[in-house]
Amino acid sequence: MLTDCPACKKKISDKADECNHCGFKVSADDAESILRKKKLAQYMRHQSLQTQSFIAVLVFITGFGFMYWGFPEVGSTQHSIAMLVCVIGFVWYIINRVRILLTKRNKMFN
Repeated sequence: MLTDCPACKKKISDKADECNHCGFKVSADDAESILRKKKLAQYMRHQSLQTQSFIAVLVFITGFGFMYWGFPEVGSTQHSIAMLVCVIGFVWYIINRVRILLTKRNKMFN
């Protein structure tokens, strides 16, 4: 019979001693080890979102810098690319900030 792994939620045999997907020791699972794994996964997700936000800011600054120091003519391909890079960086940053807020909200309710 198949059951869900307490750590990764993938299907494993109920007779298995450990999950063959994530290596979680099912026979030795207790509430503390499950909670520790869950907190580690939340922390890693938060760090990933923070890193993506930082990269988004760098993309925005790169586009803005190219527009400011490159002196492209308005309407030229270089100007369009610089504007596009700025917009992509800004939108990516806003999306990541919203995702971080939602992650924090879900953390509060769990």
